[in-house]
Amino acid sequence: MIVTLTINPAIDHIINVDRLAFEDRAYINSSRESAGGRGINASCVVHSFGGETMAVLVSGGDSGKRLEGLLGGCGFKIAVVAIQNEIRTNLTITDRHGLTVNLNEAGPVLSKAEFTSVERVVRQTLKQASWLMLSGSIPPGTPSSFYARLIAMAREKKVKTLLHADGGALREGIEMHPTVVTPNQQEAERLLGRTLLTRTHYLEAAQQIRAMGAESVVLSLGSRGAVGAFAGGLVEALAPRIDAISPIGAGDALAAAYTWASSRKGAHASAPDDAMRWGVAAGTASARLPGMRFASLSQTEEMYREVELRRVE
Repeated sequence: MIVTLTINPAIDHIINVDRLAFEDRAYINSSRESAGGRGINASCVVHSFGGETMAVLVSGGDSGKRLEGLLGGCGFKIAVVAIQNEIRTNLTITDRHGLTVNLNEAGPVLSKAEFTSVERVVRQTLKQASWLMLSGSIPPGTPSSFYARLIAMAREKKVKTLLHADGGALREGIEMHPTVVTPNQQEAERLLGRTLLTRTHYLEAAQQIRAMGAESVVLSLGSRGAVGAFAGGLVEALAPRIDAISPIGAGDALAAAYTWASSRKGAHASAPDDAMRWGVAAGTASARLPGMRFASLSQTEEMYREVELRRVE
């Protein structure tokens, strides 16, 4: 089973408008709410692909009750850790050309006892897990070592880990040797303290992040695909050209599909480079869909055939 953790979930309020233009009005075409957070998104993708998953998340206040209601028919297991404070609400505005604005709240402050409860629930789920996905931002006041402690816990249980985080949580998490980290370009730039502009920069960055402690690195580059640094060397996954409508959530789809492909058994098992190909396919296929939507397995399979793997000599 693939266990995901969302320590900073949200109610995502998603608005589609006719066009976004500075200092001009826009007209709303549609508006909806969904359960948000990278771990929740990953569980949605894994479940839709036919994988077994459990989403561990915190929930508090009226917004937490709405979140749990939105997850009522999700089809996969959830484990809720109750907290005192309200979870956040995020606003995403996107137009028909794919231009998007994200306005995210920071999230609630958790008490020491609440963090202990989260760790206890995660520890319990590891008994039946093959992968633990640690994805997304951490709330204000959360120790930057929080993900690192969970990675160490998972390693003790021989559970593989995927880390998709930012800032200190990413840096300290890498030092605990996660199975794979999946930063996007901006997260990698902040981690390394430099701008990444060229193919050479991307390849060097993936190698450098792996040297910091991660067993594997998948550097997500949006429409350019991804660069992977693995034990067997560097590999590029080149995405086909598409008309992107809404790239929001594509990185979550990439991480989920990578983990799903890596967790399969027997003849369907994927090596890390092939899992990256599945990830790029899922992210690219999802970017073609309106709003915050994820590609189905059939849509991802179609895109998978168009993603090119290229080994870097």
